[in-house]
Amino acid sequence: MSRHLPSALALVAMLALGCATTQDPSSSVALVAPVPEGPPRPPFGASRHFADGMLPAGATVFDDHPGVVRLDSRLLEELRAATADASAQGIGIVVNSGWRSKAYQSLLFEEAVAEHGTEAAATAWVARPGTSVHEAGAAVDLGPSNAVDWLAQHGADYGLCQVYDNEPWHFELDPGAVEMGCPPPYDDPSDDPRLQM
Repeated sequence: MSRHLPSALALVAMLALGCATTQDPSSSVALVAPVPEGPPRPPFGASRHFADGMLPAGATVFDDHPGVVRLDSRLLEELRAATADASAQGIGIVVNSGWRSKAYQSLLFEEAVAEHGTEAAATAWVARPGTSVHEAGAAVDLGPSNAVDWLAQHGADYGLCQVYDNEPWHFELDPGAVEMGCPPPYDDPSDDPRLQM
């Protein structure tokens, strides 16, 4: 390995600090760049796998990761159209989370319980496994913040709506929004009747 490239331990440390490495094609020096903004990214760990829906930093709606390609086809089509139009205006849209397996949703919920103290408090941030719209491929968490702002203004044109006040990055497809506009968002996922067990 070149002495200019960061070690695996250094890469993990940079990811923990919110940085990612890129390779300058004209040299062997690794550059550090900020990780795209959006919902909190899951910490690095062996228990998460791309096959369960985990996405690498910087994933787009054109990537072939299961977290993207297992999205509802209509949602993915509208996301791709919105991404192309946003890109023409200089806005890049990143997919931080899309389709998730039930196992991955369970892990995220367990982590939310540990962070927030109780299952009830965790449901304001992460749906219980078996109820998440992500598991059906019907929701995406997008970033960075300028892309979220652009979609907040233009998303209804594609049927893409923000669903929760506390998660401005979370979008779902509502085809009626093209003509009627997006419905008012819920305060948080715990208020969403679709997620009640």
